[in-house]
Amino acid sequence: MSNLRRVWRTWADHYGLDGERVWECAMRTAPLATFAEVAADQDAAGCLAKLHELEDEDARSGDYSAFPAAAELLRALPAEAWGVVTGNYRHRTLMRFGRLGLPVPRVLVDASSVRQGKPEPEGYLAAAQALGRAAADCLVIEDSAAGVEAGVRARMSVWSVGAIAVDGAHRQYQSLEAAVPDIRKWLAE
Repeated sequence: MSNLRRVWRTWADHYGLDGERVWECAMRTAPLATFAEVAADQDAAGCLAKLHELEDEDARSGDYSAFPAAAELLRALPAEAWGVVTGNYRHRTLMRFGRLGLPVPRVLVDASSVRQGKPEPEGYLAAAQALGRAAADCLVIEDSAAGVEAGVRARMSVWSVGAIAVDGAHRQYQSLEAAVPDIRKWLAE
């Protein structure tokens, strides 16, 4: 079970809700919309505070790992050539990167940097601008349906990595490790 799924299940347990229903909703909506749908009788600010508390704890002490080949790939990339677009917050992303020994991106577009998260393209467009690149010249590597949709809507090349096929991706790889040779080739071109 992914860390994010575990966080949402713990949040659901805290409110006496069905964890699977909450997770399904959380994967298609932003947190405030999730609260409105699954916990309309609860204070949204309190729900968000509890979610942030759980996510911060997970960033500090959760059990997770980087995709195989991620560290090597990121270390090989010039700092000005890549960034991260995440629906999470900068401090958590930096904690996780630090714990995993991953290089820190120069460009990091987080939840506080955009008005609308994935599947809206705003985050990817902001990253392209910060990198000084046209959207059409950017390659998005994603592992979520919302991220693939955001990259496609930003008119970028989008490759999906992970065991589950994601509709809309221009290419699909079983793992990041399998995609690395093609990523390097794409960057060289």
